[in-house]
Amino acid sequence: MRMVIALGGNALLRRGESLSADNQRHNVRIAAEQIALIATGIELVVAHGNGPQVGLLALQAAAYDAASVFPLDVLGAQTEGMIGYLIEQELGNLLPPDLPFATLLTQVEVDPDDPAFEHPSKPIGPLYSQADAQRLAAEKGWSIAADGERFRRVVASPRPKRIFEIRPIKWLLEHGTLVICAGGGGIPTLYRDGKLTGVEAVIDKDLCSALLAEQLEADLLVIATDVDGVYLDWGTATARSIAEAHPDDLERLDFAAGSMGPKVQAACEFARHTGRPAVIGALADIQAIVQGTAGTRVSSAATGIRYRG
Repeated sequence: MRMVIALGGNALLRRGESLSADNQRHNVRIAAEQIALIATGIELVVAHGNGPQVGLLALQAAAYDAASVFPLDVLGAQTEGMIGYLIEQELGNLLPPDLPFATLLTQVEVDPDDPAFEHPSKPIGPLYSQADAQRLAAEKGWSIAADGERFRRVVASPRPKRIFEIRPIKWLLEHGTLVICAGGGGIPTLYRDGKLTGVEAVIDKDLCSALLAEQLEADLLVIATDVDGVYLDWGTATARSIAEAHPDDLERLDFAAGSMGPKVQAACEFARHTGRPAVIGALADIQAIVQGTAGTRVSSAATGIRYRG
């Protein structure tokens, strides 16, 4: 069995926590304990988010010297190495010592004409008060947007088109390696005048994970988040948990663009393009998700929407 697990931001940093190394390692350890429950005997790829981390690196660089500010593609590469290191180490402490690991810097092509470049929407970095966010926007030329009762920096989030390292990822899987790749949606790149170059953007991690799973011909895509599945009317007295849905039916519903929306879109695209299932659910339920008894299962074989309970 070949599986791709896309770890949500809560696997690295819980809402409201400081971006300390200790907090991030602690949360990665919790995620690793869950992944280790199902990792033996399967070909496993782990992808992850990086929004808080890349935002913090951008903030640190900007505080130093305007001439030394690194672009987002370079910062994305840095976070892939940093987070991959933590995941490798924590999983390595739990899994058989002879299991090889590899973290790959993953370049992902985007379209230079993607309309996302004109409409920044991807939140990165820490949460700010409205006053602080407006001050930073004026000082640094950032775009900002509300995130609950607080505010965050937002950047362009173009769609992923191609994963350049797909062949070495396949080779590693076929040779028994647990692969960590496409972190933060991969490093955004595009062609200018026939040359590949980085671009100031952050790709959605879930959409990239769906493309990765499709190109790897994975049997299952798991989008791990901090809730136990997709809900209709989330946050209301009439909220209902969706157990299973056909992608066409699920896409007709309305989900928040900044949270569940991209996850639903990614799951639907993978299920539709491959005929294989994707599941959105809580990392703590990973065993039950793999067994088919937890999370929201998105499948082209489903008939309509089936609610839980």
